[in-house]
Amino acid sequence: MRPQIQLLTLSLCAALVGCSSSPTGRNQLTLFSDQDMSNLGAQSFEEMKKEIPQSKDKAVINYVQCVTDTITAHVPKQSAFDEWEVVVFESDQVNAFALPGGKIGVYTGLLNVAVNQDQLATVIGHEIAHVLADHSNERLSQSQLASTGLQITSVALGASDYAEYRDMTMAALGVGVQYGVILPYGRTQESEADIIGLQLMSKAGFNPRESVSLWMNMAKASNGQQPPELLSTHPSHSTRISDLEQEMTVLPNSDESRPNCKA
Repeated sequence: MRPQIQLLTLSLCAALVGCSSSPTGRNQLTLFSDQDMSNLGAQSFEEMKKEIPQSKDKAVINYVQCVTDTITAHVPKQSAFDEWEVVVFESDQVNAFALPGGKIGVYTGLLNVAVNQDQLATVIGHEIAHVLADHSNERLSQSQLASTGLQITSVALGASDYAEYRDMTMAALGVGVQYGVILPYGRTQESEADIIGLQLMSKAGFNPRESVSLWMNMAKASNGQQPPELLSTHPSHSTRISDLEQEMTVLPNSDESRPNCKA
């Protein structure tokens, strides 16, 4: 079968069996099961815990755990895993991530920019939103259709192939930068995670107005190094702030009392 016909056949099959909708109602292509993605996320997380030093600062660990627990208490029970796990990694990176399977990583460098519980909740809510919206599954599925020769399916389904394709897998899950492979979420996925994350943090009682302050801090921390929006897969800081401010006008008032998480 010619490659073009093979790709078209795969695309048609995917359209028939892999269509789903994100929490915002956006159509998605998701070819992998929740359990496959959960297993892949858990395996990748274990690799990271072996290779990246973990913080031993109990106050910081408890602080990050408090913010995470407050948010996940308002997340529906997931079918593929029982609980969310958060690890604080000792690193200057201003970043965090969440993997399928409920695995959350926060780098200590983020705490220099997310300077209070509400700003940290903005980031953690955003990363959890990537999991709830199946963004890793969506990206892995798109890669499967675009590059069938890379055998991405076998990575998700067979542990024996994990080592060979580890960097590619990490990239598809959203944590590839530190492994030298850059495959970030697209602008649509990032914007969607911003909105879902804002809803999550607000529902948990955190102040959604601080999300704007967080992205202002991010803009300052980048020292003007962010590329123009059209050349980046991430929304520009100004676009993010504008979208968040618009979303805040329709957020319902939270019934929760203010969280009290302290570093």
